[in-house]
Amino acid sequence: IGQKQLQKIKREHDGQLDFEEFVHYLQDHEKDLKLVFKSLDRKIAGQVNANDIVNSLRDLGVHISLQQAERVLQSMDKNGTMTVDWNEWKKSPTLQPAENVPEIILYWKHSTIFDVGENMMVPDEFTSEEHMTGMLWRHLVAGGGAGAISRTCTAPLDRLKVLMQVHGSHGNNMCIMSGLTQMIKEGGMRSLWRGNGINVIKIAPESALKFMAYEQIKRLMGSSQETLGITERFVAGSLAGVIAQSTIYPMEVLKTRLALRKTSQYKGISDCAKQILKGEGMTAFYKGYVPNMLGIIPYAGIDLAVYETLKNTWLQRYGRDNAYPGVFVLLACGTVSSTCGQLASYPLALVRTRMQAQAAVEGASQVSMTGLFKQIMKTEGPTGLYRGLTPNFLKVIPAVSISYVVYEHIKTTLGVQSR
Repeated sequence: IGQKQLQKIKREHDGQLDFEEFVHYLQDHEKDLKLVFKSLDRKIAGQVNANDIVNSLRDLGVHISLQQAERVLQSMDKNGTMTVDWNEWKKSPTLQPAENVPEIILYWKHSTIFDVGENMMVPDEFTSEEHMTGMLWRHLVAGGGAGAISRTCTAPLDRLKVLMQVHGSHGNNMCIMSGLTQMIKEGGMRSLWRGNGINVIKIAPESALKFMAYEQIKRLMGSSQETLGITERFVAGSLAGVIAQSTIYPMEVLKTRLALRKTSQYKGISDCAKQILKGEGMTAFYKGYVPNMLGIIPYAGIDLAVYETLKNTWLQRYGRDNAYPGVFVLLACGTVSSTCGQLASYPLALVRTRMQAQAAVEGASQVSMTGLFKQIMKTEGPTGLYRGLTPNFLKVIPAVSISYVVYEHIKTTLGVQSR
């Protein structure tokens, strides 16, 4: 009998467990086991084999070998047939009561929780229950609020990254301390947060657009599964990212221009937009669009692949004792995967930022994406493609930690229960 479930019954009542409550618990437990058995028994053959287990877990994003599935069956199989019927299933002592497999997988949400300043992650999956109850929108609101506070706290490092990407060179070898000093000297302490306003404002439309696009693409792909496989998630997530980024891209350009502005150059966001439109035309709002879209593919792909690998490794090693990881495991997996994604797409992000800033930098010629790559490689070498990487990585751990803590607080306030 599961200790957690018994404790829950006690808490919900008077702290005592009477016979009637115990019977209700056993009935609920058997119902849960029956539901899991039916979800595995797709052929409605009245028995589950190793392939059924492999296929069901693959639909949930967990990949195990046939041998691993056979070991699971052997622990329940009483007659040596390598299949398990309902009687063997319900009597198995290895089964933990009332654990919902989709819930275990969906506990590992990370793109809603972690905000590292770049919204290129593949959107999280939500259960059908979360869709129906409207809980998913509470999750998204909590994620947006956490992202706003996280970005504001790490904004000085983000602005420093932009300055190093645009102005950094062999002749101007800007480091963290000299960059921060230069910003404060030019515009005071408030100048450290230039460009942060638009960076926070764009969280809501981008997250909502990406999530809605992701759900529509899932439908178009004809998937009947509650959660997609890793390849389908990558394709759907990347396309959703392209749609969202295409819509809000002018805001990305404004963010870069506002971060690079000098004191009194613009009165605010709308003044910046008017001046760009008047001086450079509508096309200026889509400079750097191509490298930005190309950057979504390595970022989303590597972030997803690394996160899934770390998740599956942890579940295989420790999942038998506890399918729900602690905060530290979630933070570590999210930080490592997003860092790997950023590292892979960084050269494209740097070229995008330079293209967005071309008209704002004195004496800068209008160069294409390939022209900029060649120019950087020729004058600065491969290291030139990674300028600003240090402040970018310095903000990852505080950004992830702050967004997680704030996310949990907002989620509780909105009435979303944590496990």
